[in-house]
Amino acid sequence: MNIGLGEVILILVVVLLVFGAARLPEIGKALGKGIKEFKKEVNDIKGDEEEKRKNKRK
Repeated sequence: MNIGLGEVILILVVVLLVFGAARLPEIGKALGKGIKEFKKEVNDIKGDEEEKRKNKRK
């Protein structure tokens, strides 16, 4: 399932209408922080799993 340019523009217009132009930077910032935190936690979990595997081999 690919999303084309037309669909992306439509989604952005709907978001603009729902939240308003003033709140978009605020929403983007919050979304960015959420994604950053999610990636950090995923990497932490991966690191923990690698440590467990290394400890099992010893």
